[in-house]
Amino acid sequence: MIYITGDLHGDPARLSAPGIRLRKQDSLIVCGDFGFIWDGSPKEERILKKLCRKKYQLLFVDGVHENFSLLDKYPVEEYCGGRARHIGGNVWQLLRGEIYRIEEQTVFAFGGGESADDDFRPQDEEVWKKELPSETEMKNGLANLEAAGNRVDLIVSHEAPSSLKGFINMDDNYRNWLHAYLEQINKSCTFRKWYFGRYHMDKVLTHAHTAVYRRILPAGERTEK
Repeated sequence: MIYITGDLHGDPARLSAPGIRLRKQDSLIVCGDFGFIWDGSPKEERILKKLCRKKYQLLFVDGVHENFSLLDKYPVEEYCGGRARHIGGNVWQLLRGEIYRIEEQTVFAFGGGESADDDFRPQDEEVWKKELPSETEMKNGLANLEAAGNRVDLIVSHEAPSSLKGFINMDDNYRNWLHAYLEQINKSCTFRKWYFGRYHMDKVLTHAHTAVYRRILPAGERTEK
C-alpha cells in the first residue's frame, strides 16, 4: 500500500499515527519539507540512520525548507523506473519530473516551492535558489508525462496548481511559475489523485485533489479525474 503524509519538518514522531501500521511492502510518501537533512548535526545524523532502517520505503519530494546543498551530496540512482536520490537504506528523494512505478501504481513527482519568508533570511545561509524548479526540470517533467501518454495514477507535489489556491485561501492571489506549471499538468494530464503538503492542512479540496499535513492517508482510490 502507498501512504501519503505532509510536511514532517524533521519530527520523527509524525511517522506514527493511530490505526496506521506500515509494513515491509508499504511505501510512505512525504509531500515536501522532509526536514531530516537540514543542518548535518550529529543528532540529525542519528535520527536519519534510524529512518534508513525503517522496514517500509520512506520517500519524499522536496519542499521549501530543505538544505539543497546537503541533499545534492547524495547519489542519484535508478529507482522504480525513474531517477531518485538515495539517502540510504529505504529512504529516497523523488526527483522533480520523474515518474515511478510503485506498488503497481504510476507516481509523478514534482517538488519545490517558494519560501514566504525569503526576504527575512540571509541568502548565503538558508535560502537556496533551487527551491523553485529550473527550466530543465520542468521540461523533463513534461517529456516524461508525454512519454507516459499524459496519464498516471498519482501526482505528489509540495505546491498546488494555481486553480487550487482559491480553494485553500480566497485571499491568496499570489502565483508564480511553479503554480502555473502545475496547473498546466492539472489540465493536460489524467490522474486519479493529486496530493500536496505546502499549506499545512488536511482537507479534500476536490474529488481528485487533497491537501495533506498530519494525517497518513492510503493513496490512490480508484476515482478518475
